[in-house]
Amino acid sequence: MGTEVRDKVVAEVSKVVVGREKEIDLLLTCLLARGHVLLEGVPGVSKTLVANAFSKCLGLQFKRVQFTPDILPLDIIGGFIFNLKEREFEFRKGPIFTNILLADEINRAPPKVQSALLEAMQELQVTVEGRTEKLPHPFMVIATQNPLEFEGVYPLPEGQLDRFMVKVNFRYPTEEVEASVLRRNLSSIDVSDVKTVLAAGELDALIKAVDNVKVSDEVLAYLAKVAAATRNEGSLALGASPRAMVQLIHCARAKALLAGRTYVTPDDIKGIANDVLTHRLSIDRAAALKGGPRDTEAILTAILDRVEPPR
Repeated sequence: MGTEVRDKVVAEVSKVVVGREKEIDLLLTCLLARGHVLLEGVPGVSKTLVANAFSKCLGLQFKRVQFTPDILPLDIIGGFIFNLKEREFEFRKGPIFTNILLADEINRAPPKVQSALLEAMQELQVTVEGRTEKLPHPFMVIATQNPLEFEGVYPLPEGQLDRFMVKVNFRYPTEEVEASVLRRNLSSIDVSDVKTVLAAGELDALIKAVDNVKVSDEVLAYLAKVAAATRNEGSLALGASPRAMVQLIHCARAKALLAGRTYVTPDDIKGIANDVLTHRLSIDRAAALKGGPRDTEAILTAILDRVEPPR
């Protein structure tokens, strides 16, 4: 069932977005694993369009918030507004009360606003003046950021980055794909062309099915070795946290389910590790100045090649 759903979602979103099959697959994997996604790429590479079409094909409520330097936590979470008719304060929900929240250009918002998302992303609830409100199920934050801008931005700190299960890099398309994009844009693209591919309850069933995917003791021991290797790597100042490894195994379980299996293999770990771990690793500046590697993805790939997986 998982393989069929993945193929349907990829095919449906591809009606409006060309050449983003891997990115769509990662979004679905992360949603089933109950995580959040950080999309990084230059403007104009379809980050927002993919998020919108992805939500629509799953029949989920979608809201977009444009993050700006003057935005307030109240603009996202909501707050108490005085009702003149009732002569009392009432809680008015903000856009965070949705299934998919697109936090557009999250690094343009000040740290106070960025931290307002922490409780929602971790606890699936928000608290305002002592009142706690649960968020809808499922709930996922899809945040976007432009890696090239340096003015008027507030880089996400390590603690905030660690809340994102997966970081997806939206790179420029190949020449062949770009030709298809240009041809498709000769006529207008309408997200309403995307149809819902899952019946009510099917998505919840898939999310619950991830919990039934088995992980052997040998695979868990392999994960622990990979974690230790990142922390002992001389070219890294910051290795993978325990939370990062927990999220990696949840992502691997979702990946296995979408591949039609009920158990996790080392290849599932290797196939998703770069997307889950690289944004949590930090290069050691002293080692880099001495000629060490400066690419976390290359370092992690070398570690995965070095650590012996279970047979």
